[in-house]
Amino acid sequence: MIAPQPFFQPRGTPFSVRMRIKALADLGHQVDLVTYPLGEDVEIPGLRIFRLPRWPGLRRIPIGPSAVKFPLDFLICWASLWRYLAGRYDAVHTHEEAGGIGALLRVVFGKKHIYDMHSSLPEQLENYRFTTSGLLIGFARAFEGWVMRHSDAVIAICPHLVDQARAADPGARVLLIENQPVAGETAAGEAEVAALRARLGIAGPVILYTGTFEKNQGIDLLLDGVTRILAACPDARVVIVGGEPAQVGLALAAAVRLGVARQVVFTGQRPPEEMPAFVGLADILVSPRSSGTNTPLKIYSYLWSGKAIVATDLETHRQVLDETTALLVPPTAEAIADAVVALLRDPARRAAFGEAGRRVAEERYSYRVYLDKVREAYA
Repeated sequence: MIAPQPFFQPRGTPFSVRMRIKALADLGHQVDLVTYPLGEDVEIPGLRIFRLPRWPGLRRIPIGPSAVKFPLDFLICWASLWRYLAGRYDAVHTHEEAGGIGALLRVVFGKKHIYDMHSSLPEQLENYRFTTSGLLIGFARAFEGWVMRHSDAVIAICPHLVDQARAADPGARVLLIENQPVAGETAAGEAEVAALRARLGIAGPVILYTGTFEKNQGIDLLLDGVTRILAACPDARVVIVGGEPAQVGLALAAAVRLGVARQVVFTGQRPPEEMPAFVGLADILVSPRSSGTNTPLKIYSYLWSGKAIVATDLETHRQVLDETTALLVPPTAEAIADAVVALLRDPARRAAFGEAGRRVAEERYSYRVYLDKVREAYA
């Protein structure tokens, strides 16, 4: 398996990589992972991690396309070739742009290749404003099509990417495997949640956001709406879990400017094992994304929680959520705040959303369903 990511770090694709490895291990496979130098080791039976050497000054790798990834991906290509020649493998499983390496190994050596499509590469270049060059975006589109044509199976994480994969190569064998929450079907106990509430010093209702602080996540929309929430529910508190230190500092400064710093709790990144307690603390879970098409990983955890969800009415959410499982609203600070207030005032409606979401999670997003789909991809 080749993952051009900092593995493991608590963000979208590394979470997905970890779940793929866990599923393959549970299916009886052994996995050798070639990955970037940054990240924490994880203990999964049958997993060996081969990292690139770490060079001085490399402390972080941004989410999305970045200049630092070019030399790293050049090195990971050679490291993957060396690992391939040193071992005896039944298949090569690649993530993101490493699909090009897997396609090359398939062309040269005839090795089975499974491509894990977490995003569309040309869409990434545009969404992260990495380039406006039609030439580069066109090259990325052609590269993506070439990877599809040289993959024995393509795993897409959301319906939008299924469509993108088939548009890139109508003959591609594409299987939809939605990401799984790290917590899966677990929930925190009452004592654990009470201890967290006491540690954070929170007595009133909690509105919770979990995830990264990238611009499209809508943290600014959430913060801009806090004053409106507090005007209706003065004892409410907004808890925001995630973000790198510099990003948290900027968000905290924004909260200070808005005069809501005392009512917003920033925890920074927390270990995955703590997330059930944070979700258990919440009365309402929010996903205020302002743009994007891929379904956020947090949505699956939100559904499993049995808590009410407020999310923006965009394709990124509509692929999983509907009017029965979430309160979907326009991507504005006012609409998000008004939806939160409406649910805080209506416990019965909150409970109905939570119960409906939990049922959907049990039917569609259980680990058993996930494992069967991974098995099908390899079959």
